[in-house]
Amino acid sequence: MMEIENWMKQYCGAVRAAFGDRVRYIGLQGSRGRGEAGPDSDIDVVCILDSCSLQDLETYRAAVKDLPDRDKLCGFVSGTAELAAWDRGELFQFRRDTTDWCGHLADLLPPEEPGDARRALHQGACGLYHLCCHNFLHGRSREAVAEACKAAVFLLQAKLYAEQGLYCRRRSDLEQHLTGQDLEILQTAQALKAGECREDLTALTDRLFAWCRDVIGQQKAI
Repeated sequence: MMEIENWMKQYCGAVRAAFGDRVRYIGLQGSRGRGEAGPDSDIDVVCILDSCSLQDLETYRAAVKDLPDRDKLCGFVSGTAELAAWDRGELFQFRRDTTDWCGHLADLLPPEEPGDARRALHQGACGLYHLCCHNFLHGRSREAVAEACKAAVFLLQAKLYAEQGLYCRRRSDLEQHLTGQDLEILQTAQALKAGECREDLTALTDRLFAWCRDVIGQQKAI
């Protein structure tokens, strides 16, 4: 298993060597940031520069090209101004799923507003609803709807926060607070991640589509 602490130190050194004091922030997201990673998990790194141009992206690519496990590196790169003006719904999850490594993310983000969690939930449910429809009609990809089920976990986190003011970063903690359809979606996502789900395209789509439809309807009623 990768030693993420050592890897991040190498990453920070490479990026700082390339950009110097233009680096405003570095953080770690995703399963590695939560301590839930498997051997093939991506390395979701957040890198915020004072500003970001296409040339900066080229410089970034060159800076990280020789890092170990380069093929697993992904994440978010931007300038400070763009991040500060980012969609508030997306920032709801972003600010909670990022572990600080260099700097403080909170210093770069606008203050959170009460409706941010519901915005994240509503936007996400609409997106997954459309994906279910499009994929069932045209793509017919079980893998696509399986990935959508996994993405729905982030919406479950936003839903729990919007309804109860509680945020659970780890899936194991989240499971303890869910019931009904919400719990079914999480358990499906967990089974898919573990390679233990044998349900077909129709069954997976039916479950996720119904959940998204209900979530969207609930938001309209508020």
